[in-house]
Amino acid sequence: MDLLNQLETILESDPLIDEVGLIHPSQFITLSKECSESSNSSADGAFRPANTKFWNRDHKLGISTEILLPVCKAAKSAFMDAMEQYKTHSDLSVNKHEDKNMVYPSSSCQSFESEVMKHSRALLLLSCDLGTAWNARKLVVSKKQQLPMFTDELHLSALVLSYSHKSEQAWSHRRWVIKMIAGKYSNLQQIIAKESELVEKIAERSKMNYRAWNHRCWLVSYMTREQMLYELKKSRDWAGLHVADNSCFHYRRRLMLGISENKQGDDPSYDVENYQVVKEELDLNEALIKRYIGREALWLHRRFLSLCLIRHWMTTTDGISCHSTSMANEINIFLDKELCLLDPCSTIQDMEFEDFEAQAIYSTMYFLWLIKGKLEHGGEVKCYLFCKMFINVIRIPDD
Repeated sequence: MDLLNQLETILESDPLIDEVGLIHPSQFITLSKECSESSNSSADGAFRPANTKFWNRDHKLGISTEILLPVCKAAKSAFMDAMEQYKTHSDLSVNKHEDKNMVYPSSSCQSFESEVMKHSRALLLLSCDLGTAWNARKLVVSKKQQLPMFTDELHLSALVLSYSHKSEQAWSHRRWVIKMIAGKYSNLQQIIAKESELVEKIAERSKMNYRAWNHRCWLVSYMTREQMLYELKKSRDWAGLHVADNSCFHYRRRLMLGISENKQGDDPSYDVENYQVVKEELDLNEALIKRYIGREALWLHRRFLSLCLIRHWMTTTDGISCHSTSMANEINIFLDKELCLLDPCSTIQDMEFEDFEAQAIYSTMYFLWLIKGKLEHGGEVKCYLFCKMFINVIRIPDD
């Protein structure tokens, strides 16, 4: 049995494989010892070739790095041949006497269709950025419009992402699948929830993964208000443990915007809830700023939160004018609280540690941002507040 057939047989015999990895040939000895120490027989019935080219156990698949090139070439050749045959024998004519949406492919076309899907799967696990293979799968799946096939596509792209966390093709393919599912099947919200969990899992293994977080932000447009509130709560602890990852805070900002935009009619309870969401996020942000010194992502996030709070006062359903005394009072109270935060942050307590200097710079940039433009939308602000803020610019303690 050649290497490509071995790989495809493993994939067929163990459909529950959830992780793929590349293994150096020397590691197969260690894996074999671990297998011998456990039961000699396979509890899951997975196929395991007798050589040291593939390793399959507990729904994990390992591929030897020394066979990558030959197997990839074989898979690409088999895929291109199958695709050519599929295009040649594809019968896309529509039976005019039946439902115009029904397509009747010939039996030979179905056979080559199956070959295209089989070979493209093996090829993408070896070369995940080959757009031709992804597009071929889109072509076949879009004709079938079957939920099991869409589910298989999510599974395949998850396998690719298990070892290539930043594969743009894989993330893009998942978005295509979700777009195809949206509005057609009732389990969309369950799929969205699992997608969010997948991103969090990958983010733990791949730090600063912009593509993963961008995908999670994209999911917000398909979430219900309840899901957005739940996601905001669930990601709270993660954000507290990864304060340098601006992508996480960008996701939280996207959730908060979605929550503020997702309200029914003029129900004032939504405004109250939105205000509470912003206040809780401000409190969390302040606690993190005090705990983790010199983290720019936290100060950038606070700009967004401050703007949200001011806009809330401007657009509240009470009909308060942005030039009213009440509005100015709200702004002044907010500024007083911000000054209490900025005062210790803008002092460089120890010149030997760069974090204190960074904290002073970021805090100063934050209050300059407040003065420069954002507070202009909030009406008149007492002059003494500005004086207090300017006095607060970076202070270095006396020796």
